[in-house]
Amino acid sequence: MKQTKPHISVVSPVYRAEKIVSELVRQLHENLQKITTDYEIILVNDASPDNSWFAIAAECEKDKRVKGIDLSRNFGQHYAITAGLYYAKGDWTVVMDCDLQDRPDEILNLYQKAQEGWDIVYARRTERQDKFMKRIFSKWFWHILSYLSGIKQNNVANYGIYHSKVITEYNKMKEYARSFATLIKYLGFRSCVIDVRHAERFEGKSSYTLAKLLRLAMDVTLSTSNKPLKLTVKCGFIISLLSFLLALYNILAKFAGIIQVAGYTTTVFSIWFVGGLILFVLGIIGLYIGKIFDQVKERQLFIVSKTLNIENIEKNLL
Repeated sequence: MKQTKPHISVVSPVYRAEKIVSELVRQLHENLQKITTDYEIILVNDASPDNSWFAIAAECEKDKRVKGIDLSRNFGQHYAITAGLYYAKGDWTVVMDCDLQDRPDEILNLYQKAQEGWDIVYARRTERQDKFMKRIFSKWFWHILSYLSGIKQNNVANYGIYHSKVITEYNKMKEYARSFATLIKYLGFRSCVIDVRHAERFEGKSSYTLAKLLRLAMDVTLSTSNKPLKLTVKCGFIISLLSFLLALYNILAKFAGIIQVAGYTTTVFSIWFVGGLILFVLGIIGLYIGKIFDQVKERQLFIVSKTLNIENIEKNLL
Protein backbone atom coordinates (compact mmCIF):
# COMPACT_ATOMS: atom_id res chain seq x y z
CA MET A 1 0.00 0.00 0.00
CA LYS A 2 1.33 3.42 -0.91
CA GLN A 3 2.35 5.49 2.09
CA THR A 4 1.03 9.03 2.44
CA LYS A 5 3.40 11.92 2.71
CA PRO A 6 3.83 12.92 6.38
CA HIS A 7 3.23 16.51 7.41
CA ILE A 8 6.25 16.65 9.73
CA SER A 9 9.50 14.68 9.74
CA VAL A 10 11.87 14.72 12.69
CA VAL A 11 15.49 13.80 11.98
CA SER A 12 17.83 13.05 14.86
CA PRO A 13 21.35 11.57 14.67
CA VAL A 14 21.96 9.03 17.42
CA TYR A 15 25.31 8.28 19.06
CA ARG A 16 25.91 6.77 22.51
CA ALA A 17 22.24 7.21 23.38
CA GLU A 18 20.88 3.74 24.10
CA LYS A 19 19.33 4.97 27.37
CA ILE A 20 17.93 8.12 25.77
CA VAL A 21 16.18 6.80 22.66
CA SER A 22 12.98 5.58 24.33
CA GLU A 23 12.48 8.84 26.25
CA LEU A 24 13.27 10.87 23.12
CA VAL A 25 10.65 9.00 21.12
CA ARG A 26 8.09 9.26 23.94
CA GLN A 27 8.48 13.04 24.17
CA LEU A 28 8.38 13.41 20.39
CA HIS A 29 5.12 11.43 20.17
CA GLU A 30 3.65 13.54 22.96
CA ASN A 31 4.54 16.88 21.37
CA LEU A 32 4.08 16.09 17.68
CA GLN A 33 0.52 14.92 18.31
CA LYS A 34 -0.29 18.47 19.41
CA ILE A 35 0.30 19.45 15.77
CA THR A 36 -0.69 16.40 13.73
CA THR A 37 -0.84 12.61 13.89
CA ASP A 38 0.69 12.48 10.42
CA TYR A 39 4.40 12.54 11.21
CA GLU A 40 7.54 10.43 11.08
CA ILE A 41 10.52 10.18 13.43
CA ILE A 42 13.78 9.29 11.69
CA LEU A 43 16.57 8.12 13.99
CA VAL A 44 20.00 7.71 12.38
CA ASN A 45 22.42 5.44 14.22
CA ASP A 46 25.90 6.77 13.46
CA ALA A 47 27.55 3.39 14.17
CA SER A 48 27.21 4.00 17.89
CA PRO A 49 29.45 1.60 19.90
CA ASP A 50 26.71 0.93 22.46
CA ASN A 51 23.26 -0.64 21.94
CA SER A 52 21.65 2.44 20.39
CA TRP A 53 20.60 0.54 17.27
CA PHE A 54 18.75 -2.09 19.31
CA ALA A 55 16.97 0.71 21.18
CA ILE A 56 15.97 2.26 17.85
CA ALA A 57 14.79 -1.10 16.54
CA ALA A 58 12.61 -1.58 19.64
CA GLU A 59 10.90 1.78 19.04
CA CYS A 60 10.43 0.99 15.34
CA GLU A 61 8.67 -2.21 16.33
CA LYS A 62 6.24 -0.34 18.57
CA ASP A 63 5.24 2.34 16.04
CA LYS A 64 5.75 2.33 12.27
CA ARG A 65 6.03 6.12 12.32
CA VAL A 66 9.43 5.64 13.96
CA LYS A 67 12.03 4.87 11.30
CA GLY A 68 15.57 3.66 11.79
CA ILE A 69 18.68 4.12 9.68
CA ASP A 70 21.88 2.28 10.58
CA LEU A 71 25.06 3.66 8.99
CA SER A 72 27.83 1.25 8.03
CA ARG A 73 30.42 3.13 10.09
CA ASN A 74 30.81 6.32 12.10
CA PHE A 75 30.58 9.16 9.58
CA GLY A 76 29.94 12.01 12.00
CA GLN A 77 26.95 14.01 13.17
CA HIS A 78 26.49 16.17 10.08
CA TYR A 79 26.71 13.20 7.73
CA ALA A 80 24.15 11.36 9.86
CA ILE A 81 21.84 14.37 9.56
CA THR A 82 22.35 14.28 5.79
CA ALA A 83 21.38 10.60 5.75
CA GLY A 84 18.19 11.33 7.69
CA LEU A 85 17.24 14.24 5.42
CA TYR A 86 17.78 12.02 2.38
CA TYR A 87 14.89 9.83 3.56
CA ALA A 88 12.70 12.56 5.12
CA LYS A 89 9.44 13.13 3.25
CA GLY A 90 7.58 15.64 5.41
CA ASP A 91 6.21 19.01 4.36
CA TRP A 92 8.25 20.29 7.31
CA THR A 93 11.36 18.76 8.80
CA VAL A 94 12.68 19.26 12.31
CA VAL A 95 16.39 18.58 12.90
CA MET A 96 17.44 18.07 16.51
CA ASP A 97 20.04 16.33 18.65
CA CYS A 98 19.10 13.10 20.40
CA ASP A 99 20.32 13.99 23.91
CA LEU A 100 17.12 15.94 24.77
CA GLN A 101 19.03 19.17 25.29
CA ASP A 102 17.00 20.25 22.24
CA ARG A 103 13.61 20.12 23.95
CA PRO A 104 10.83 18.39 21.95
CA ASP A 105 8.22 20.65 23.60
CA GLU A 106 9.70 23.58 21.61
CA ILE A 107 8.71 21.98 18.28
CA LEU A 108 5.20 23.44 18.54
CA ASN A 109 6.65 26.95 18.93
CA LEU A 110 8.93 26.42 15.94
CA TYR A 111 6.04 25.13 13.84
CA GLN A 112 3.69 27.97 14.77
CA LYS A 113 6.35 30.54 13.88
CA ALA A 114 6.93 28.81 10.53
CA GLN A 115 3.22 29.14 9.73
CA GLU A 116 3.69 32.92 9.64
CA GLY A 117 5.40 32.48 6.28
CA TRP A 118 8.97 31.52 7.16
CA ASP A 119 10.80 28.75 5.30
CA ILE A 120 13.32 28.26 8.11
CA VAL A 121 12.92 28.86 11.83
CA TYR A 122 16.12 28.49 13.85
CA ALA A 123 16.11 27.68 17.56
CA ARG A 124 18.44 29.90 19.57
CA ARG A 125 19.38 28.63 23.03
CA THR A 126 18.81 31.37 25.58
CA GLU A 127 20.50 29.75 28.59
CA ARG A 128 22.80 26.86 27.78
CA GLN A 129 22.81 24.07 30.35
CA ASP A 130 26.27 22.76 29.42
CA LYS A 131 29.24 22.75 31.74
CA PHE A 132 31.21 25.98 32.11
CA MET A 133 34.24 24.92 30.06
CA LYS A 134 32.07 23.60 27.22
CA ARG A 135 30.18 26.92 27.10
CA ILE A 136 33.47 28.80 26.92
CA PHE A 137 34.88 26.51 24.20
CA SER A 138 31.61 26.72 22.26
CA LYS A 139 31.50 30.53 22.50
CA TRP A 140 35.01 30.92 21.16
CA PHE A 141 34.37 28.25 18.55
CA TRP A 142 31.46 30.23 17.08
CA HIS A 143 33.42 33.50 17.23
CA ILE A 144 36.42 32.02 15.41
CA LEU A 145 34.19 30.18 12.94
CA SER A 146 32.24 33.38 12.17
CA TYR A 147 35.47 35.28 11.53
CA LEU A 148 37.19 32.69 9.39
CA SER A 149 34.19 31.44 7.43
CA GLY A 150 32.67 34.87 6.85
CA ILE A 151 29.26 33.52 7.96
CA LYS A 152 27.83 35.12 11.09
CA GLN A 153 26.78 32.60 13.73
CA ASN A 154 24.22 33.57 16.38
CA ASN A 155 24.50 30.69 18.85
CA VAL A 156 22.27 28.74 16.47
CA ALA A 157 23.16 25.10 15.91
CA ASN A 158 21.14 22.42 14.09
CA TYR A 159 17.84 22.63 15.97
CA GLY A 160 15.13 24.18 13.84
CA ILE A 161 12.28 23.53 11.44
CA TYR A 162 12.74 23.60 7.67
CA HIS A 163 10.31 23.62 4.76
CA SER A 164 10.51 20.71 2.31
CA LYS A 165 11.86 22.97 -0.45
CA VAL A 166 14.80 23.87 1.79
CA ILE A 167 15.53 20.19 2.42
CA THR A 168 15.24 19.42 -1.31
CA GLU A 169 17.90 22.02 -2.12
CA TYR A 170 20.09 20.87 0.78
CA ASN A 171 20.04 17.31 -0.56
CA LYS A 172 21.43 18.56 -3.87
CA MET A 173 24.59 19.84 -2.19
CA LYS A 174 27.46 17.39 -2.52
CA GLU A 175 30.15 19.04 -0.41
CA TYR A 176 32.23 16.41 1.32
CA ALA A 177 33.17 18.77 4.17
CA ARG A 178 29.75 19.22 5.75
CA SER A 179 28.28 21.44 8.40
CA PHE A 180 24.49 21.36 8.38
CA ALA A 181 23.95 24.85 9.84
CA THR A 182 26.47 26.47 7.50
CA LEU A 183 25.10 24.83 4.35
CA ILE A 184 21.55 25.78 5.32
CA LYS A 185 22.61 29.41 5.76
CA TYR A 186 24.17 29.33 2.29
CA LEU A 187 20.82 28.30 0.74
CA GLY A 188 19.12 31.51 1.77
CA PHE A 189 15.29 31.33 1.92
CA ARG A 190 13.17 33.31 4.37
CA SER A 191 14.42 32.60 7.87
CA CYS A 192 14.03 33.84 11.41
CA VAL A 193 15.24 32.94 14.90
CA ILE A 194 13.23 32.31 18.05
CA ASP A 195 14.54 31.80 21.56
CA VAL A 196 14.07 28.34 23.06
CA ARG A 197 14.84 26.75 26.38
CA HIS A 198 17.86 24.50 26.59
CA ALA A 199 17.80 21.43 28.81
CA GLU A 200 20.53 19.43 30.49
CA ARG A 201 21.65 16.28 28.73
CA PHE A 202 19.28 13.45 29.68
CA GLU A 203 22.07 10.91 30.25
CA GLY A 204 25.80 10.52 29.62
CA LYS A 205 28.10 13.20 28.27
CA SER A 206 28.66 14.85 24.93
CA SER A 207 31.00 13.15 22.45
CA TYR A 208 32.14 16.54 21.13
CA THR A 209 35.64 17.29 22.39
CA LEU A 210 37.69 20.43 21.82
CA ALA A 211 39.66 18.59 19.14
CA LYS A 212 36.46 17.66 17.29
CA LEU A 213 35.19 21.25 17.51
CA LEU A 214 38.46 22.56 16.07
CA ARG A 215 38.34 19.95 13.30
CA LEU A 216 34.78 20.97 12.46
CA ALA A 217 35.77 24.65 12.42
CA MET A 218 38.63 23.89 10.05
CA ASP A 219 36.42 21.85 7.73
CA VAL A 220 33.75 24.54 7.62
CA THR A 221 36.28 27.31 7.08
CA LEU A 222 38.11 25.55 4.26
CA SER A 223 34.87 24.59 2.52
CA THR A 224 33.17 27.98 2.74
CA SER A 225 35.87 30.65 2.71
CA ASN A 226 39.28 31.58 1.32
CA LYS A 227 39.94 33.98 4.20
CA PRO A 228 42.93 31.95 5.53
CA LEU A 229 44.65 32.50 2.16
CA LYS A 230 43.89 36.22 2.35
CA LEU A 231 45.31 36.32 5.87
CA THR A 232 48.58 34.85 4.60
CA VAL A 233 48.80 37.72 2.08
CA LYS A 234 48.32 40.23 4.91
CA CYS A 235 50.86 38.37 7.00
CA GLY A 236 53.35 38.50 4.13
CA PHE A 237 52.87 42.26 3.78
CA ILE A 238 53.36 42.80 7.51
CA ILE A 239 56.54 40.71 7.49
CA SER A 240 57.87 42.64 4.51
CA LEU A 241 57.24 45.88 6.40
CA LEU A 242 58.93 44.52 9.52
CA SER A 243 61.89 43.33 7.43
CA PHE A 244 62.25 46.81 5.95
CA LEU A 245 62.14 48.41 9.41
CA LEU A 246 64.64 45.84 10.72
CA ALA A 247 67.00 46.56 7.83
CA LEU A 248 66.70 50.30 8.50
CA TYR A 249 67.47 49.71 12.17
CA ASN A 250 70.55 47.66 11.32
CA ILE A 251 71.88 50.40 9.06
CA LEU A 252 71.42 53.01 11.76
CA ALA A 253 72.82 50.65 14.46
CA LYS A 254 75.89 49.98 12.29
CA PHE A 255 76.76 53.64 12.05
CA ALA A 256 76.01 54.14 15.75
CA GLY A 257 78.36 51.30 16.71
CA ILE A 258 75.65 49.31 18.45
CA ILE A 259 76.19 46.10 16.44
CA GLN A 260 79.35 44.28 17.49
CA VAL A 261 79.01 41.04 15.48
CA ALA A 262 77.69 42.13 12.12
CA GLY A 263 74.88 40.13 10.52
CA TYR A 264 74.81 37.05 12.75
CA THR A 265 71.70 37.68 14.88
CA THR A 266 69.56 39.17 12.13
CA THR A 267 70.54 36.42 9.67
CA VAL A 268 69.60 33.57 12.02
CA PHE A 269 66.40 35.34 13.05
CA SER A 270 65.37 35.96 9.43
CA ILE A 271 66.05 32.36 8.33
CA TRP A 272 64.01 30.83 11.14
CA PHE A 273 61.19 33.36 10.89
CA VAL A 274 60.76 33.32 7.14
CA GLY A 275 61.28 29.56 7.01
CA GLY A 276 58.51 29.02 9.55
CA LEU A 277 56.23 31.39 7.67
CA ILE A 278 56.80 29.54 4.38
CA LEU A 279 55.93 26.22 6.02
CA PHE A 280 52.81 27.79 7.54
CA VAL A 281 51.60 29.13 4.19
CA LEU A 282 52.37 25.83 2.46
CA GLY A 283 50.42 24.05 5.19
CA ILE A 284 47.33 26.19 4.55
CA ILE A 285 47.60 25.62 0.80
CA GLY A 286 48.05 21.91 1.48
CA LEU A 287 44.83 21.83 3.51
CA TYR A 288 42.90 23.38 0.64
CA ILE A 289 44.45 20.92 -1.81
CA GLY A 290 43.54 18.07 0.55
CA LYS A 291 39.91 19.20 0.59
CA ILE A 292 39.92 19.37 -3.20
CA PHE A 293 41.34 15.83 -3.29
CA ASP A 294 38.58 14.58 -0.97
CA GLN A 295 35.91 16.28 -3.07
CA VAL A 296 37.03 15.08 -6.52
CA LYS A 297 36.95 11.45 -5.39
CA GLU A 298 33.14 11.85 -5.20
CA ARG A 299 32.69 9.12 -2.64
CA GLN A 300 29.38 8.59 -0.87
CA LEU A 301 28.54 11.07 1.86
CA PHE A 302 27.21 8.16 3.90
CA ILE A 303 26.59 4.43 3.53
CA VAL A 304 23.44 2.83 4.93
CA SER A 305 23.81 -0.66 6.38
CA LYS A 306 20.12 -1.28 7.11
CA THR A 307 16.83 0.54 7.52
CA LEU A 308 13.61 -0.08 9.44
CA ASN A 309 10.11 1.08 8.41
CA ILE A 310 11.54 2.88 5.37
CA GLU A 311 10.58 2.25 1.78
CA ASN A 312 13.42 1.59 -0.65
CA ILE A 313 13.92 4.79 -2.62
CA GLU A 314 16.30 5.74 -5.37
CA LYS A 315 17.54 9.28 -5.69
CA ASN A 316 20.49 10.55 -7.67
CA LEU A 317 21.61 12.96 -4.98
CA LEU A 318 24.76 11.37 -3.60
